[in-house]
Amino acid sequence: MISFPDDINRTYDRCKDIIRWTPLEHSPYLSTLINGDVYLKLENIQKTGSFKFRGAVSKMTSLNDEEKSMGVVTASTGNHGAACSLAMSILGIDGKIIVPDNVHKNKVDNILNLGGEVEYHGNDCLIAEERAQEISSNTGANYISPYNDPAIVCGQGTIGYELNQDLKNIDSVFVSVGGGGLISGIGGYLKSVQNQVKMIAVSPKNSCVMFESIKAGKQLDLPSEPTLSDGTAGGVEVGSITFALCQEIIDEFILVDEEDISEGIRLGIEKLHQLIEGAAGAAIAGFLQKKDDLKGQIVVIIICGGNISSEVIKLVL
Repeated sequence: MISFPDDINRTYDRCKDIIRWTPLEHSPYLSTLINGDVYLKLENIQKTGSFKFRGAVSKMTSLNDEEKSMGVVTASTGNHGAACSLAMSILGIDGKIIVPDNVHKNKVDNILNLGGEVEYHGNDCLIAEERAQEISSNTGANYISPYNDPAIVCGQGTIGYELNQDLKNIDSVFVSVGGGGLISGIGGYLKSVQNQVKMIAVSPKNSCVMFESIKAGKQLDLPSEPTLSDGTAGGVEVGSITFALCQEIIDEFILVDEEDISEGIRLGIEKLHQLIEGAAGAAIAGFLQKKDDLKGQIVVIIICGGNISSEVIKLVL
């Protein structure tokens, strides 16, 4: 398992020359809503436009020379694929990203532009993931999970390291949750150095597998409806290390509907002057739902990414 905070301190030292230390920006607008101080951790301006780059770099830099020579493989149509693509390019590691046949061309172009190699397989993400794991088994290439890996969780936890350096006495942190790697890393670190902090998870009602699993006390395999928070959509891998971490780390879970997420994106663009994706809009929506209970607090909202299509922006605005 992960030793907090030591493993994340080591991860940060290993990755610091590659990842970007993102700004922690005070929001006067949101601060007035709670008569406190609200800060935005701007992972939307992390390399590749998402926190996922931290996990990809952490995993690949954790490999020894022999493992690196075997290459890497993963499956993703979004932020994880882009992050792995750039990390592979920077670190000189061969590999490929498996994508389903029906993936949007713009997403594939983004992966290719960042230096990655793409293989098409199947007609949905689950089948593409199975193909990636098959390649890993057959060739010895290292499979890069989007969240179910201690090195990935520690990579995302470098956000917690930066937060602790930039801001003391944090009361609450809002994090959008899909597979749980982001909140596990940030919360695991912060709770080991600022034990008063509360980790508040936010998921869309249309896809809240981690929420339902924690409520049931066991991992569930549940369907998901389409959501603007596509970065958190989908199931949680059976046996994922993040399930137990989330059970321990999450203090409160908030669910938001699609109009809430849409309002969060609009607020991010119009009031906070940040281009944000749906998962970041969900985190803002969770804060807005909880704001009456946060009076006088020091609050951080993780703006987890900024990769949003022009079509979604038009729909939201």
